[in-house]
Amino acid sequence: MDPRHDSGPSEFRADLDAALQTRKELGAEYESALVDSFLSRVDARLDARVEQRVAERLADLGPAPSRPERRGGREERRGWSTRSLPLLSLVFAIPLTGIGSAAGLSGMLATWAGIVGVNFAAVLANRQEREREERRQQLNATRSEWA
Repeated sequence: MDPRHDSGPSEFRADLDAALQTRKELGAEYESALVDSFLSRVDARLDARVEQRVAERLADLGPAPSRPERRGGREERRGWSTRSLPLLSLVFAIPLTGIGSAAGLSGMLATWAGIVGVNFAAVLANRQEREREERRQQLNATRSEWA
């Protein structure tokens, strides 16, 4: 952290005194520029303090598990669900097979290889999602034991 931002009330007073002394030397025509400069320094110090406190609190809490929104007892997920992807790929399989078969047997085989690949990737993603959820539950159980 920048040492200029790690200040107490005495440094704020010293900055204010310096701004007032500068105003006396330069005159009233520079007053708004001096006030803006002083306020920007105060703002930067406040921002740094807030960021430091937020970082300290986040560090104390540890990594927070993501919680999907619940609606009617079910988890609601945003975007495409990896569980609906295999079903969706099978719905599109018929027209894609027709398009791929226009290129012959190799086109149809390539189409079905793509469909199988999509389904395989969805199965792997579901497995990883379940494992992540199990780890989150174990972490939450451990946290509740220590709390």
